[in-house]
Amino acid sequence: MTAALQLPSLLDEKQDWTVDDLASLPKDLRYELIDGRLVVSPSPTPIHQDLAVRLLLMLEAGCPPELMVVTDLSVRIDASREPRPDVVVIDRKLVSVSPVPVEAAVLAIEVISPDSTIRDLHSKPRMLAKAGLPHYWVLDPFHSDGIVLAVFRLGPDEQYSLVTETHQAFTTDVPFPVTVDLPALNDRRRMLLADTPPER
Repeated sequence: MTAALQLPSLLDEKQDWTVDDLASLPKDLRYELIDGRLVVSPSPTPIHQDLAVRLLLMLEAGCPPELMVVTDLSVRIDASREPRPDVVVIDRKLVSVSPVPVEAAVLAIEVISPDSTIRDLHSKPRMLAKAGLPHYWVLDPFHSDGIVLAVFRLGPDEQYSLVTETHQAFTTDVPFPVTVDLPALNDRRRMLLADTPPER
């Protein structure tokens, strides 16, 4: 209880967070460490989580046995950088480890939320590319064309280049053979939102 009461002033005062500082935070806090800044996110919406889980299931269909697909797992880069992708593919040997070292991840996927767009499209990909993560995808459920997937691949210059941006079914062989059925995700989103009462 005391830690929770002191948290707001601690968050306001501290500027240069490290992974060692995270040990003093409440365990149920949803956080990321982006270039020494602590980013505390609100609980995701049910539709956000639904999309992340459906992505996980699509990826699992082609995932080789030496890898595993998980949601909402912190990835440690160094003392001041520990992002927490919505979906991440990691080395299966680290099934009991959290956070996982970035070297054990092969793909990170972010599902954009209204409050995460800048982080998901700018700061996180820049940080993960410099750390050597080979594949980075962004699922945008708010695009005017419906749900859009942007697929990035790491280049020799330690930057991501856009491979494709699509609202159609996406099939790839990297990091392993998989198809992401974006029209099905879009139908699911539309169905869920059709019964949603307006926000108050």
